[in-house]
Amino acid sequence: MRSTHSRRATATGALIAAAALLAVGVQTGSASAAPDNGTTRTASASQANPGALPKQLSPSQRAELIREANASRAATAKELGLGSQEKLVVRDVIQDNDGTTHTRYERTFDGLPVLGGDLVVQETKAGAAQGVVKASRATTAQLKAVDTVADIAPAAAAKQALGAAKAAGSDRAEADKAPRKVVWMASGTPQLAYETVVGGLQEDGTPNALHVITDASTGAKLYEWQAIENGVGNTEYSGQVTLGTSGSSGSYNLTDTARGSHKTYNLNHGTSGKGTLFSGADDVWGDGNGTSPETAAADAHYGAAETWDYYKNVHGRTGIKGDGVGAYSRVHYGNNYVNAFWDDSCFCMTYGDGSGNANPLTALDVAAHEMSHGVTSNTAGLNYSGESGGLNEATSDIFGTAVEFYANNATDKGDYLIGEKIDINGDGTPLRYQDKPSKDGASKDAWYSGLGNLDVHYSSGPANHFFYLLSEGSGAKTINGVNYNSPTSDGLPVTGIGRAKAEQIWFKALTTKFTSTTNYAGARTGTLAVAGELYGTTSAEYKAVQDAWAGINVGARSGGTDPGTGTVFENSTAVSIPDHGSAVTSSVNVTGRTGKAPSALKVGVDITHTYRGDLVIDLVAPDGSTYRLKNSSSSDSADNVKTTYTVNASSETANGTWKLKVQDVYSGDTGKINSFKLTF
Repeated sequence: MRSTHSRRATATGALIAAAALLAVGVQTGSASAAPDNGTTRTASASQANPGALPKQLSPSQRAELIREANASRAATAKELGLGSQEKLVVRDVIQDNDGTTHTRYERTFDGLPVLGGDLVVQETKAGAAQGVVKASRATTAQLKAVDTVADIAPAAAAKQALGAAKAAGSDRAEADKAPRKVVWMASGTPQLAYETVVGGLQEDGTPNALHVITDASTGAKLYEWQAIENGVGNTEYSGQVTLGTSGSSGSYNLTDTARGSHKTYNLNHGTSGKGTLFSGADDVWGDGNGTSPETAAADAHYGAAETWDYYKNVHGRTGIKGDGVGAYSRVHYGNNYVNAFWDDSCFCMTYGDGSGNANPLTALDVAAHEMSHGVTSNTAGLNYSGESGGLNEATSDIFGTAVEFYANNATDKGDYLIGEKIDINGDGTPLRYQDKPSKDGASKDAWYSGLGNLDVHYSSGPANHFFYLLSEGSGAKTINGVNYNSPTSDGLPVTGIGRAKAEQIWFKALTTKFTSTTNYAGARTGTLAVAGELYGTTSAEYKAVQDAWAGINVGARSGGTDPGTGTVFENSTAVSIPDHGSAVTSSVNVTGRTGKAPSALKVGVDITHTYRGDLVIDLVAPDGSTYRLKNSSSSDSADNVKTTYTVNASSETANGTWKLKVQDVYSGDTGKINSFKLTF
């Protein structure tokens, strides 16, 4: 990387330089972080309903919306049917251009935090309720039944948490804070629990912030998650760039006043505190070599600026929290630390120097990945464990890719490869692939029932794959000189709608539909809801979202109204579905066919049910092979399943008994299979 000059020489110079940059658009021989004016390089989601797109709120406008929501939270709680012991706490407010507001709340019960009690309320400009997305479907009656008197002492919970942390590599001898009593609702039935946080360091030197949830009655561990969210890498650079700095001749520092006063600090191989703010006499940062401490600082500072600009100019979000306040960056963390991470507790991004302290981990998509963890934490708050953890990681990969394309840097062109500059494997291959995640040897291309048991960096694969399919479609293609060939789990093609639209859909779903417990099925529900708001439920975009999810084995293909052509085999005998009981089946006997079943077998399902999110639906072939048609989802509260799924059944013999298997996996609702048909 060549010497890096600041955009700011003096306060006056900043205004002139910004105006000049707007006039010429791009400076020859350099890539720059665009001035924070909301007018440059804004990705277009053309043909979207403009009223449904997020409004760009100033920090003061957002603060006023939060004030209004706080003033009416008691009335909102009453409208939601919450009990007298339940209170709402406003966390964030998103507003669309048409005035629709999406208010995100946390919840308390008898003064205790309710983990998994978060929800999003959507209202029209006139204040009419349009819908509620809940992290848990637990009812107020169930909450009233929670006994707030613990049967075990806090010390027992702390001991268990320390044991879990030790198993994860921490040598911490005591918890950072005394266990706090909470109501744990994220797993279904609300219950009194302790939350204990253990700090220290993990085995690879990453800070530890392990949250352990302990049953306050039995002492059993209910759940755990890691609050330090990280990616791994080793960096190359972005060429000569323009940085936002502060100071005047003879005394400059890495403080970007145009972007919330983001600062970049030198930890100098320490592992705590902020370190020392980078400063210098000449306002030139780095020399393009990893051996210069300033080079890593320049990359981190540039990555933070591009990410800030992307969220503001594309999605109307000013800063990670939307409040105009910048996070800060720390470089040169530890020794030989091959990782980078986001930490809520310091509201900062931190980068190691890699193996041998030779290559700081500050590539553009890595920086955007870490900063995006902060956005997720301050919006949906996806738990960093299980399927929600995979979606959390994928969100950072998705926006890491989005920022890379947005920056349009000639040295680091946009691609669907994660960490391609860092050579973490030592053979020039990237860390992760969005077109076919399994190419990294550990990530999965499609959803399956055990996905949530994987490390979150690998369970992110299907969501990354979904984003690629939605953006670019399946099959072979070359983009910016990179060859891709994306498969689908059902063997059927997907037509992409373009990256800009895919980004808008994912961002709006993240900020208005996802909650702390959203799983893959819930993510499908949320993105479809957003696609409907932006483009309509009969649009090509809506159908593409359906097909992209089906391409990773989550839900049905769009199918439209086409029931398929050919012979229909149907069973219209009603079968009752027991509430939270064993699976039931409806069978059809296929005869008179030759050879294999089609690669686009149409499976017609007509189910009446008062909460379809309870249902897991499978197609069972004559040889017992199972094809998942629908996953359960606690956030899918609509009634009934009346749709046609498309299944690649080309490996199955056509003749024989095929079954539709349905199981209600939650309590409180009932239904029946009305009919099941196959079209060959």
